[in-house]
Amino acid sequence: MKVHRELVGSLPDFRNAVITIGTFDGVHMGHQKIIAQLKEEAAIINGETVIITFHPHPRKIVSSVPGDIKYLHTLSEKILLLQQAGIDHLVIIPFDHDFSNQSAESYINDFLYKYFNPKIIIIGYDHRFGKGRVGNFSLLAEKGRALGFKVKEISEELLNEIVISSTKIRESLLTNQIKQANDCLGYAYFFDGKVIEGNKLGRTIGFPTANLHISNEDKLIPGNGVYAVEIQVKNSDNVHQSPPLKGMMNIGVRPTIDGKKRVIEVHIFNFNQDIYGQILTISIQHFLRGEVKFNGLDELKNQLKIDKEQAQLLLACS
Repeated sequence: MKVHRELVGSLPDFRNAVITIGTFDGVHMGHQKIIAQLKEEAAIINGETVIITFHPHPRKIVSSVPGDIKYLHTLSEKILLLQQAGIDHLVIIPFDHDFSNQSAESYINDFLYKYFNPKIIIIGYDHRFGKGRVGNFSLLAEKGRALGFKVKEISEELLNEIVISSTKIRESLLTNQIKQANDCLGYAYFFDGKVIEGNKLGRTIGFPTANLHISNEDKLIPGNGVYAVEIQVKNSDNVHQSPPLKGMMNIGVRPTIDGKKRVIEVHIFNFNQDIYGQILTISIQHFLRGEVKFNGLDELKNQLKIDKEQAQLLLACS
């Protein structure tokens, strides 16, 4: 997949471009149906699949409460998932006020047609574009007849499924329903974190942990609790070392210790390497239990032994 981040001087002359437009946050099972439709249409006309997405998210620019948005994936994670889905081109449009203020006619003529020369555009019946969001499916189809491209509709049923899935995934992650979230995604939910210095308390009770810092504040982090996870360590070239490691992760305020600051800490099974400063990719496989305040470190240690046994059993069966 080729990734394009600028319009001028960046885009090639697409061959029979079949395009769709959207945020594709999560690239979940609903999105994957659109991608399948995109690829089917492109195969019929010997064309190339093109997904147009915007960064930052348009709501960051036009919403009155942009800080409330939490995403299932960062831009780099979205790129990875779309690449794995077999898309030919991903075009990331820098979204700003100037772009949002262009008219619907200009959006079609000076953006879609000028830069992409599409053969087919696949959008939802309720797709809106242009200043004031006055552009719609009918206008795009009318312009398509004049300019020589077809407009095909994503069904209302599929669009509703996508909205419901996205909402369900977010709610599931926040309420520890990992299986439900992963089933909707079609893969295990994941995030990257940089290993930072902690208080090293875990070492003293036989469960050393890698404390993680999540640099992207817009990334959705699951609810507090203990999880069975798979871990991949990235090398200096930002490439995963293999094979994946297994472990368990705690998200929460550690009420037995201090109960003040929310942390993410991962205990990697059968692992004893210095990975400070490195990036870990955490794939969440199973929810083990909620966060509990124990009566001292001995009780905590005993529970961690139980957690480890359960995590190892679940991960062996995954």
